[in-house]
Amino acid sequence: MLDQDKENFRFEISLSVLNHLGRNLYRNFITVLGEAISNAWDADAKNVWIDINRETSHFSIKDDGIGMSAEDFQTKFLKIGYSKRSDGATQTNRKRPYIGAKGIGKLALLSCAKRISIISKKDDTDYVGGVIDNSGLDKAITQDLTPEQYPLEALDLGLFKNLTRDHRHGTIIFFEGAKEQIKNSVAHIRKMIALSFKFALIDKEFSIFVNDKEVTFKDIQDVLDATEFTWLINEADDLFLPEMKKLKASPKRLTTTLSLTGFIASVEKPKNLKITGTDERATIDLFVNGRLREKNILRHIPSQRVVESYIYGQIHFDAMDTGATIDPFTSSREGVVEDDRNFAALLEYLKHDALPAIFDQWDDLRLGRGEEGDEDNPRKTKKQRRARDLYAAAREEYEPDEGTENKDEVDNWLDYLRSDAEYNITSYVDCFLSENLLREYIRTYKLPLTSGISKEISEWQGREAINLGAANISYAVRRDSDGLTYLGMDALAVTVEGSKIANGNQSLWTDAIQFKPVRNVVGHTGLLTKNAKTGLTLTFENIKSRVRTLISSKPKSSP
Repeated sequence: MLDQDKENFRFEISLSVLNHLGRNLYRNFITVLGEAISNAWDADAKNVWIDINRETSHFSIKDDGIGMSAEDFQTKFLKIGYSKRSDGATQTNRKRPYIGAKGIGKLALLSCAKRISIISKKDDTDYVGGVIDNSGLDKAITQDLTPEQYPLEALDLGLFKNLTRDHRHGTIIFFEGAKEQIKNSVAHIRKMIALSFKFALIDKEFSIFVNDKEVTFKDIQDVLDATEFTWLINEADDLFLPEMKKLKASPKRLTTTLSLTGFIASVEKPKNLKITGTDERATIDLFVNGRLREKNILRHIPSQRVVESYIYGQIHFDAMDTGATIDPFTSSREGVVEDDRNFAALLEYLKHDALPAIFDQWDDLRLGRGEEGDEDNPRKTKKQRRARDLYAAAREEYEPDEGTENKDEVDNWLDYLRSDAEYNITSYVDCFLSENLLREYIRTYKLPLTSGISKEISEWQGREAINLGAANISYAVRRDSDGLTYLGMDALAVTVEGSKIANGNQSLWTDAIQFKPVRNVVGHTGLLTKNAKTGLTLTFENIKSRVRTLISSKPKSSP
């Protein structure tokens, strides 16, 4: 039943100021929903029901909070700037911290529909409320009417017929003409709500429903299932953590003297952070008392590191809500005032402590799984990383399908070969380049071959002819016709330097002799011992240095 005793409800603020504070302040539909959900929280509601009908372009928000009497509706809801904290209160009767602070968040409701109808009741009262028609409000503002000259319109309780059934107390808001605001799918809206509100961390008896289905972690299960690694901040206790069932390593711990909790996590691929059907993605967000207060806080401290495109998380910093008269949150409720002392301390901790540790550990964990890491991390050279990436791509062609009898064993073999493959690939590339650069040097400057080297080429050519005949191959298999590709580093070194001794110092030929046995193991896809790898690496550094020096200038006999 509607309370008819007081129908002329009106705003207690200049209509032009209301226009600027409300309808022009809020841009994000989730922020608008957030204001209604936060109001329900502050009213000690246990449930919030959001019903969206895209076909008729309307939606409603209903809660079972304490509700409002006619006096409450006029002196609290319609009084812009009224705050429950004004008398020093910081908690509700259920010991929930108040979310509202400035008393202007309710104006968000004006920004998302053409017509807004509001009813509310306490346990022992009838419904009270009114209608705000934005077209009428526009006219009132244009005509510079006073609040007394623009009373809220009368209600049509028929709109609420299905919503008031079994509704003992609380508030219901009905939005008409909201086509643009509810253009996103219900699934998307559910995901954004799941990512934006964590009130259940404070009061487990608080639930949000969209079209009669409760919003839970399952609404972002695709992101949780794609999560590889997590970092827990201080004594983190997040509802999402038990649902990350496909982690590839045990969670890491981060500590700070700041009163923070929460987590930062990374996914397998950047695309896993994409919110399906939208341009939005999961980011590292700041929560205060269970409500999202700043989305994507890394935009304040960009590092340009590739890791940023893999990570998301939720950081809870309830100490930011000090209850003081200076509010750390922007008027639009979509961000934090940047010069807030607590916020600055948080960014400082992330930039200099948390993120450097995460970036380094992420790279190590990814490389340990044979995945791409962070190229800017000095743990491995760019060449080593490219070799590992090549191995990872080739590995996919040998991995058995899921359910194959021998899959686990083959996967173990592939893991065992990873580091050797990385080393052998880089060694082969070094060998290929150093030897072929010397061949091109010999060809370009027409350096003569000794009789012994020419004989070696003829012998190799004879053996290859026999092998080609046995294989019934009649076409040439080598592109060159001068036979230089039959020569190893030792013969090439003598040809380029002219002797086995270079000005009384150790020559390229000397290094080539040391290099040859291990080089042959690599060439025949063998696995090297640790000592062999160490020796080959040192020898190759000498060879590369000498080859660079040789090819950087023409031979002395060249015109």
